[in-house]
Amino acid sequence: MTRIIFSGICLLSALVLTACSSKPQVPDTPPSSKKMVSPNEGRYQQDKDSIPDRLPTLLEMTDPDPQAEPLSRGGNNPYNIFGINYLPLANITEHEEIGIASWYGNKFHGHYTSNGEVYNMFAMTAAHKTLPLPSYVRVTNLDTKQSAIVRVNDRGPFHQDRVIDLSYSAAYKIGMLKRGTARVKVELLKSPAMLANQPRGSSRTPTTSSSSSSSQVVGTLARQCYIQLVASSDNRRANQLQQQIAQQYSVPTEVRSGNGLHRLLVGPTSDMQQANDWLRRFRAANYPEAFFFDRRQCG
Repeated sequence: MTRIIFSGICLLSALVLTACSSKPQVPDTPPSSKKMVSPNEGRYQQDKDSIPDRLPTLLEMTDPDPQAEPLSRGGNNPYNIFGINYLPLANITEHEEIGIASWYGNKFHGHYTSNGEVYNMFAMTAAHKTLPLPSYVRVTNLDTKQSAIVRVNDRGPFHQDRVIDLSYSAAYKIGMLKRGTARVKVELLKSPAMLANQPRGSSRTPTTSSSSSSSQVVGTLARQCYIQLVASSDNRRANQLQQQIAQQYSVPTEVRSGNGLHRLLVGPTSDMQQANDWLRRFRAANYPEAFFFDRRQCG
């Protein structure tokens, strides 16, 4: 299984490609032939992927609410890996395919995805070679008829016979962990291009009062609620704590830097009940001063 990681902010507009998988098997070649090397070689502590030591919880396997989100700053440009060109489909609103799904776990947990988020194997996410980041798809195991909705935020898999890589939780939900792969149907539910097609006054926009202030209507369809746990001037400490929180609590995390401070955020989530549950959970633990990073997004 191979994964591609894009830098979220590219100072020289250069595309930085990495792929999170073990090196593919290639036939012996003469010394004069060019040898393909995985862009991710040496990046991970584990040589091979491994299964977590616990099963996902029912909460972790809850399908996310599909919503049209803006294109990520990273992960949506054309790229080349192992000599093959890929062109992400940034403007699509319809997509359906049938193929083989695989999954990825411990080896990649806590590392950056192609759109700059942090991979959480217990979240309902996936990787796809060309779907826009982020987008939402329904994945159905054609043998068991079990299905799951996942948020696509990563690139891969780069085995040519596979169409999608699922997180550990998503793979467990559709019953493919034991075998490792499954024949699936992938259906696009929401993509960034659907933002432009969203009718005004949709169900995601509050309509209880025509005089509601703009602060009650959070800009677009995609509400992005974050919880700030700490802010530190030590970037290394913030990143170490980020990986610790992601692994210990199985939540998405992000370090956002600015004005000399590095803020450790939990999120995003568009589910306000989940946001409040997270806030209570962290305040009751070691973060009594945790708060909503932007109340307009968390109201």
